[in-house]
Amino acid sequence: MTTKCNSPFKQVMHSSPWIILGSVAILLITVIVLAVQNYNREKLYMSRILSEKGAALIKGLEAGSRTGMMGMMWGAQQIQTLIEETALLPDILYIMITTREGLVLAGSHRNFIGTMAARPYFGKNDLSDAIHWKMIQTENNQRAFEVYKYFKPISGRDNRMNDHMRQFMRRRGMMPGSDNEWCFPSSTSGQEQIILVGLDPAPFEDARKEDIRNTVIISGVLVILGLAGFISMFWMHSYHATKKSLQDTSAVADEVVTSLPVGLIATDKDKKIAFCNSAAERITGLDLSQARGKYLESIFPGPISGLSESLDRGESIIEKEMECEFIKKKVVPVSVGASKIINEEGQFIGQVLIIRDLREVRRLQEEIRRKETLVAIGGLAAGVAHEIRNPLSSIKGIASYFKDKFEDSTGDREMAGVMIQEVDRLNRVISELLEFARPTDLNLQKTDMNSLIEHSVKLIEKEASAKGISLKVDLLQQSLMAKFDSDRFSQCLLNLYLNALQSMEKGGRLSISAGLTNKDTIGIDIKDTGSGIQPENLKQIFDPYYTTKSKGTGLGLAIVHKIVEAHHGQIKIRSVPGQGTTVTVGIPVSNIWRRI
Repeated sequence: MTTKCNSPFKQVMHSSPWIILGSVAILLITVIVLAVQNYNREKLYMSRILSEKGAALIKGLEAGSRTGMMGMMWGAQQIQTLIEETALLPDILYIMITTREGLVLAGSHRNFIGTMAARPYFGKNDLSDAIHWKMIQTENNQRAFEVYKYFKPISGRDNRMNDHMRQFMRRRGMMPGSDNEWCFPSSTSGQEQIILVGLDPAPFEDARKEDIRNTVIISGVLVILGLAGFISMFWMHSYHATKKSLQDTSAVADEVVTSLPVGLIATDKDKKIAFCNSAAERITGLDLSQARGKYLESIFPGPISGLSESLDRGESIIEKEMECEFIKKKVVPVSVGASKIINEEGQFIGQVLIIRDLREVRRLQEEIRRKETLVAIGGLAAGVAHEIRNPLSSIKGIASYFKDKFEDSTGDREMAGVMIQEVDRLNRVISELLEFARPTDLNLQKTDMNSLIEHSVKLIEKEASAKGISLKVDLLQQSLMAKFDSDRFSQCLLNLYLNALQSMEKGGRLSISAGLTNKDTIGIDIKDTGSGIQPENLKQIFDPYYTTKSKGTGLGLAIVHKIVEAHHGQIKIRSVPGQGTTVTVGIPVSNIWRRI
């Protein structure tokens, strides 16, 4: 028993290519979704980190300004210097302090001081101390992460001190102009400052671009792999479909070639046998199971090999009828066709031989010939019966008249007697001829074949005993009923018995047996130990007027053949000269009933 093992790889190879494409599409969507989530997460991290960094810088500037103003009497100039120095730190694009309306009071770029370089950030009543941020585009088209809040170097509870410090510094000449007084807002001026820190988001954006680039690369690789897998699976699927179709076609072709009723032999370009079907074995009677790889002329007779040589001389298709002796002393009439096998490129790749068995064709031809002969004899018999029989009756009457006129001891009386005997013999020949030529109208009835054979054997017992011939009858124990014309079939059996007795002039044994030879045929065998029949005479044994006996008419076996045919049966004769003859009569099963 064969066990099939379906491995996972084999199952995948037989899957639809759309499954691969769908899997890649799902994986690609998953990668894109994860990339978007990662992009948003990095954006959130960037905003959080930069906003915290900007808030720390703002608080540091506020603390430095508060410390300088309270401890070292700083003014606007010192805060400007602090801003410029702080702006030198990495990733800081600019630092500015503006009014709520956007007027630049101080900044890392001095040329912007006094200009309206920024739009208003807060409303009039919005005095929140929270940190805010936003992404902007600078004038030189540079992106900046801008963190801003109200700038409060001095807390609200120290506003009264601002007036004293402003007066003190003025008296000492430390505040030469009103432009430096912005860092000391009075408690009633209501002029709030906003500090803005512009941070460079390029490192984060570069990291995000790198992630996007990696995502695109991974997605591209997945798409390429998906397409490659899809194409590979599609090709594999097509390959398997084509292979299965080819296997099915090959199986059908093998079955057709194997089941052909004609023999087929194919050779390769070296004339070595590549294929033989079972019909070739059946026709030739040879065992061709080991013929593959052997040369054609080493297996088959010369005439068939000669056809192959004729093809080599330029002929493309050859067909001939011939008598081949595939097995010693067994000649088979065959029709052999031979042709070359040429591929699409016009190259010779072998030869094919087709062998047809002509034995059945020859048998049918012989049967037709016999029937044509019978038709001719039938016409002749009708004329003979009319033209000869009446004159024979007159001749016999005249001969009988003269026989009675002569005395018993005279030669004339003996001559008249011979004339009467010859007329009777001639009349008997004409009767047999009429019997042979007459249409066979059978009166078929259910008949016990055993009883029919036993009755026919009793008719020859005395003659067989007189010749010293023993009789052996072997019948079935149960009755075997069949449709027979008992009179005509008895005549058939008697003719066969008498032929057998005549072949055993010096005694012998006549064996008669009957039974079912297979499920389809009932067989009657009549076997003698007589002189037998020469092989060259077997083909003509059923022909009318063919006989090897000096006193025979040659119509006995012809009449037997006609009666058997009328019962839709067959008759075969096997004979070995000097050893005896066996006659087998077969009747089809459609005419048979078994009775247990």
